[in-house]
Amino acid sequence: MHQPNGLYPELKKNSNKHTVLNLVRFTPGGISRADIARHLGLSRAAITAIVNDLLVNELVRETVDGPVTGGRRPKMLGINPNGGYVIGVDIGATHLGLLLTNLAAQVLYEIEIPFQVSLGPEVCLAKIDDLLRELLSKADLTLDHVDAIGVGVPGPVVEEAGAVIAPPIMPGWDHFPIQTHLHKLWKCPISLNNDAELGAIGEWAYGAGRGEDHLLYIKVGYGVGAGLLIEGNIYRGATGSAGEIGHITIVDQGPLCTCGNHGCLEALAGGRAIAERAQLAVKNSNGRRTQLSQIDPIESISSYDVTSAARMGDLKAQEIIAEAGNYLGIAIVNLINVVNPGMIVIGGGVAQNGDLFLEPIRRSANERSLPAAVQNLRITAATLERRSTSMGAIVQALTISLSKKSNQ
Repeated sequence: MHQPNGLYPELKKNSNKHTVLNLVRFTPGGISRADIARHLGLSRAAITAIVNDLLVNELVRETVDGPVTGGRRPKMLGINPNGGYVIGVDIGATHLGLLLTNLAAQVLYEIEIPFQVSLGPEVCLAKIDDLLRELLSKADLTLDHVDAIGVGVPGPVVEEAGAVIAPPIMPGWDHFPIQTHLHKLWKCPISLNNDAELGAIGEWAYGAGRGEDHLLYIKVGYGVGAGLLIEGNIYRGATGSAGEIGHITIVDQGPLCTCGNHGCLEALAGGRAIAERAQLAVKNSNGRRTQLSQIDPIESISSYDVTSAARMGDLKAQEIIAEAGNYLGIAIVNLINVVNPGMIVIGGGVAQNGDLFLEPIRRSANERSLPAAVQNLRITAATLERRSTSMGAIVQALTISLSKKSNQ
């Protein structure tokens, strides 16, 4: 298994100790010394010295015996969960999610609430600060107990500035110093990344994409974005805006998008578009039965309402979701032919419709992609569901924490 290189500035040295630590972190069920030696091509003596150092520093611990493959059962190594705490923050266009975990990425407490990122950075970051302190209070902790915090935002991130640049669905946030602002509030290391990129990292580390070096994560929420893991590296592009697939033109002169263009994928398959299509369908229903007509006022119908109705068998809601899946499939075909991923993971709130949403995507992929590009391609729903981004943020925060502790 490869670690996604380039994700973590703290690990650029990529020393043997860090490599061993990451093998322990990202191997489900733990890993034995012998398997580490095979992975790295190092001697047992060299591995023993590294592992003993990690044991002395209480970063790893020996867990239950591994499977018998001949002779004695090997001791398995896992991350010691008791050495500290980290937090992952998922700032969405219409939701906010926070996770508190130990060093083994085990979720201890969680908060998720409706949220409006359009209210701007000052209002939103103050609310996030309140919620984070509430989360810590539930665990009887303070910020002094937190090693690092990872944060995901729904816009292109300029890593050096710790800010977003011209984010279509984040009015008022352009070039606001998010990372610096949060560091002043919380007095601990802050990692800031695009939410879809973090979704890719989360699913790679703990979800459907474990160990997949060519992974495409598509987040379908209020907007649509993608995280691209190519040869074990998150691809961000020259200015951090890679993966903004929501603004691929699908229908010439189609509906107006938040970016100012017409016919973008986001304006056809994003959560806002799904909600607006449902509202229009109810207004023009002419007596056709749909659960959505029970929602009053009509303008309050959300993509969540459409998703819920579709799962309960509502035909109109299912039709709207399937249509969105078809548009998304058309866009994904272009990515398949250009990027050639080994796996595509569909996440975000809309994706929780399962096969109803995935089948049009799979059908488009099979019918429109180059045969060589889909020969071994797997398309699946995110197993972490709404936690994909926040768990990706946890991965980033844990990397900062474990790197610092391993260098002490």
